[in-house]
Amino acid sequence: MFGRKHNSEKIDYEVLNELIRFSRNFVKLIFGISIVALVVLITHMSKELKLINILGDILGILSPFFIGVILAWLLDPIVTFLQNKGVKRGIGATFIYIVLIAVIVLIVNLLIPSLADQVNEIIASAPSTIKSLTEEIDTFIIKISNSYNLDYEVIKNNIFEIFNSITIDAPTTIISFVKNLISGGLNVIIGFLIGFYMLLDFKGVRKQLSKFVPKKHHEEVSNLADTLNLQLRKYVYGTLIVMFLLFICQSIGMSIAGMKAPLVFGLFCAVTNIIPYLGPYIGGIPAVVVAFTISPRVGIGVLISVLVCQGLESYLLTPTIMSKTMKLHPVTIIIGLLLFGHFFGILGMLFATPIISCCKIIANFFIKKYDLFDFEEND
Repeated sequence: MFGRKHNSEKIDYEVLNELIRFSRNFVKLIFGISIVALVVLITHMSKELKLINILGDILGILSPFFIGVILAWLLDPIVTFLQNKGVKRGIGATFIYIVLIAVIVLIVNLLIPSLADQVNEIIASAPSTIKSLTEEIDTFIIKISNSYNLDYEVIKNNIFEIFNSITIDAPTTIISFVKNLISGGLNVIIGFLIGFYMLLDFKGVRKQLSKFVPKKHHEEVSNLADTLNLQLRKYVYGTLIVMFLLFICQSIGMSIAGMKAPLVFGLFCAVTNIIPYLGPYIGGIPAVVVAFTISPRVGIGVLISVLVCQGLESYLLTPTIMSKTMKLHPVTIIIGLLLFGHFFGILGMLFATPIISCCKIIANFFIKKYDLFDFEEND
């Protein structure tokens, strides 16, 4: 009689679910950024303490061993498949090695001479290309200066200072790269030999490595290694397939467009495409710029080729082949690319995504093991 009626408001479950979903995604984003920050902090401290230089020297000495490990790791599933079909492991490993060497020799004989000719063509036409590009930049600066009342000379000097440093450093960089490639040839040969012997008994190698782990942790470390192994192998296989298909598509498209050295620029686009988000621009922009110095028709043709091939890669090849290989938030990937690029340049950007993904897997392992906080990962 004297009581009051309380009109209880209905809970909006859709809003509540959306808030929970947002909170979980936000926590995952912060978690990913924290992993990147931790990796970069360790890298920065190592750099300040000169540990990276020491590590670089050690890796240089042990590079044949690492080449052998990677090669055996990549080929082990194929040899194991043949072994399960009744082929002795030694015969299977020998057969796979013969096929691999035959493919490498075939690629070298078919591709390297063409690449060498096209590189020589680029070097021969470099002066005229640079002159044409300089004139185009000069015209562009004049238009910008007139449109926005800017100081023409200051803009010109800044842009050409950058441009000149690039053109001056480019030959030195190319020569250094070729020297390193030649000097690394012996390491590759030794690495192939090490890889072959490791491939003969890859499981035995894994057992030997497991001896360094205390027995009570064998099972969980083995599970962690299997997860890392699966993720990295899927990433490497998928990346190689996408890179090869993109190289074919870009080379054909640029060749049809009338581009000089289509194999060189197609290979450059394919390799830089490994870098998420930024890679297509790093590879495509130089090709388009050089194409426009040849003629507007070639420039438009190469631009169309780059856009079409990148569209196929982004919406067909990568979703089909790679799927959700590296489960990382886009913001985490971009931050990782910027930071790794800052410390290690293009090479760092190439390896940023798999390294961060491995760190995430390891972090998730310890979070679940020690129940640090409630964290669920969606597939």
